[in-house]
Amino acid sequence: MKELLESILKRIVKKPEEVTIVEFDEEDSIIFEIVVNPQDVGQIIGRDGRTIKSINTILNAAKGENDKKFVLKVIR
Repeated sequence: MKELLESILKRIVKKPEEVTIVEFDEEDSIIFEIVVNPQDVGQIIGRDGRTIKSINTILNAAKGENDKKFVLKVIR
């Protein structure tokens, strides 16, 4: 899933070489901390958070039924 997320993000941002994703595994969820160029933060979040919510929906739809849910955090 990390590769899928990275692929999506690199197509959205203006500086794809600066996309970094750190994955943390917790009890009931997998957390992805996303670090991008400060100029690209708005592109990732989108208006009213629609873009990041849509990406999260795609990831959660692509996972299996018994897998943990995904949480996306954009680090500024």
